[in-house]
Amino acid sequence: MPFLPLYFRVLGVTNVGAIAVWTGVSVGITPAVAAIMTPLWGKLGDRIGRKPMVARALMSFIVVMTALAFVTAPWQVLALRFLHGVFAGYGALTLAMAAESAPPDRMARAIGLVQMARRLGPTIGPLIGGLVAAVVGLRQAFLVAAFLYLLAMVVMLSLYREPSRISSPSTDEVGRHSVRQVIRFEGVALMMSVIFAMQYVERSLGPVLSLFVASLGVSIEQIPLWSGILFSLVAGAGAVGNHVCSRLLERYSPGAVILASIFVAACVAASVSGATQVVLLVAVLPLFGLAIGTGTTAAYTIAGHSIPSEAQGVGFSVLSSASMAALALSPVLSGLLGSVSLRSVFLVDVALLAGLGVIGSRKFHRIGAMRNLKPVKS
Repeated sequence: MPFLPLYFRVLGVTNVGAIAVWTGVSVGITPAVAAIMTPLWGKLGDRIGRKPMVARALMSFIVVMTALAFVTAPWQVLALRFLHGVFAGYGALTLAMAAESAPPDRMARAIGLVQMARRLGPTIGPLIGGLVAAVVGLRQAFLVAAFLYLLAMVVMLSLYREPSRISSPSTDEVGRHSVRQVIRFEGVALMMSVIFAMQYVERSLGPVLSLFVASLGVSIEQIPLWSGILFSLVAGAGAVGNHVCSRLLERYSPGAVILASIFVAACVAASVSGATQVVLLVAVLPLFGLAIGTGTTAAYTIAGHSIPSEAQGVGFSVLSSASMAALALSPVLSGLLGSVSLRSVFLVDVALLAGLGVIGSRKFHRIGAMRNLKPVKS
């Protein structure tokens, strides 16, 4: 929500520091709450069906976005963003729907397409939202967002057919897997670590990249342009990584794909920490996005093959909770580090990725080739 600071100004907040605080808390509270609530919605999705749970989430978003158009005080925005997090969880459920609907040998491709769509939304959304807000106003822009959620719900209800589950001992266990049980499935905890680390280092760019560009001698007038270009390059390359991951998994072992992604991302973060010209960022940050997109999709795919089909709702929700925890923590911690040293943010990213690579290397090597990964059956 790039124009949220402007909305707080409309609501009467004039102090720049206060606007920053309201914006930061309002943006961060949604993923923080969603990280806690998502496994609950995933478990309910396993029990009563993922389709009604996604419809429930989209309906809540319609209500929240509509209400945001009529708020009169900053605390009301914060409260609605809190509710947005409480009733979220559709992202994990869409991954479970893709994994369940696709044949085992095409699961990586299905997950990659969903991941790519999830990444392109936040990439294109701010541009469209900014244009809509400029044409119809900030309040009306929320109503347009609510209408788009309504369209998404209609399309999902009309086109998605939830697979029927044949009665069996396995289906008798639907919805009975706890979060603790899911984490104990082979490789799930490790994949949670991968997803957390990848999401953390990507989101660490947000609070500091514009400031870092300024520190490289770019003129004040050119900072927004260069920052926008760099963010777009990372997001676009990440979407490409989501898409090409399935092809890489057809040729290489999942462990090798993840290790390579970690290595490339760490090398890019190290090179950024020592950059002296903005042109270097233009050259290397697309590799950063590509590595993040590939590694994240590979991690979701490996976990998808490890989690029984009747537990994939709660399983992907647990994985998404790791992602959202990083989404909530990274901007805060990176902002604090950036207040001391901008380059230290990227050095911490290198340390996090290197630690993950060293600690998990043996386990990564034990992950078999993609053709040997089979869906787990209870």
